Amino acid sequence: MTSNSADQAGDQPGAASKPIVAKTASEALRPQAGTPPPRRSKRSRSQFVVFLNFVMSAVVLVAIAGFAAVWYGKHLFETQGPLPTADTVMVRDGAGSIEIAELLERRGMITDARVFRLGLRAHENDSRLRAGEYAIPAHASMRDIMDLLVSGRSILHSVTIPEGLTVMQALKRIEEAEHLAGDMPAEPLEEGMLAADTIRFSRGMQRQEVIARLKADQQTLVESIWARRSPDLPLKDLNEFVTLASIVEKETGRGDERSRVASVFINRLKKGMRLQSDPTIVYGIFGGEGKPSDRPIYRSDIDKPTPYNTYTINGLPPGPIAIPGRASLEAVANPSKTDDLYFVADGTGGHVFAKTLEDHNANVARWRQIERQRASAAGEAATSEE
Repeated sequence: MTSNSADQAGDQPGAASKPIVAKTASEALRPQAGTPPPRRSKRSRSQFVVFLNFVMSAVVLVAIAGFAAVWYGKHLFETQGPLPTADTVMVRDGAGSIEIAELLERRGMITDARVFRLGLRAHENDSRLRAGEYAIPAHASMRDIMDLLVSGRSILHSVTIPEGLTVMQALKRIEEAEHLAGDMPAEPLEEGMLAADTIRFSRGMQRQEVIARLKADQQTLVESIWARRSPDLPLKDLNEFVTLASIVEKETGRGDERSRVASVFINRLKKGMRLQSDPTIVYGIFGGEGKPSDRPIYRSDIDKPTPYNTYTINGLPPGPIAIPGRASLEAVANPSKTDDLYFVADGTGGHVFAKTLEDHNANVARWRQIERQRASAAGEAATSEE
């Protein structure tokens, strides 16, 4: 058996050069040394590589921090704002994004002016904010406020010039409009030559700009209607056209009878009759200030000669007595085709018309009866209250 083992050992290559050394049990159980790590190259140990690794790490950290900052800024820009209740803010003309952001922060409408400016820049809106007075809703986000200021949807105020006012009365309304700015014009304006309209404006609009717009609008309106007038009107020019329209405006407030009222005056002018319009008496006495509401027209007023009193002068007054609206201008330019020469109140807010003086006197008698009945009823009501 020993010889067979030797033969087998002799058959294995290198068996004779590696003798078998017997080990004790403790030596066999002792841990063996592992394979040593590879040696680091000189390049990996250089300062440049160390610095490059540091830079790469720093870039990654900065990128992460930048992303976090952008995410937080976007969240802050789009989340609900601090304003507890709706409020208004006035952005002055010429204000830059820095001034506007600081104003909003000071008013408690945004939490951080810097974030607001960065949001403007990110959306390329830092130079697109528009001046005006804005209504800021409660808890509006910075994004909402930015969109509002870019849109220019500012609060609009209004001043209304109704038909039938004199220019002086209209100018007083414009002067008293508290949201307008600037002085009134020094030069007087022609009577009747402001448009009857409602002007909507942003706070701070100049009064003279409003007046200029109303003047231009009326000029355009008058010229356009005059160009479409009936060819047989006994009117020489725009002044006479506006003058008669202003008389019609003051005589009736009902749209369905303006054209017929205009026909009465046109017919009278054609026949050489005096117009005998009560509103011309009032203007001749009180001018553009207008008659006090509690001041009646006396018989002495009718007989009082003034350049405007059509009971004492022939033809038209020298100029308008009020601001005529579109309906009155249209009525004069194309009046109804009638033979009417008279009209008087009918007690219902309108008028009754007549072709002859006899019919007119009967209509006047009925109107005076209505007035007496009303006066009697008012007296009885006052007595019962006592």
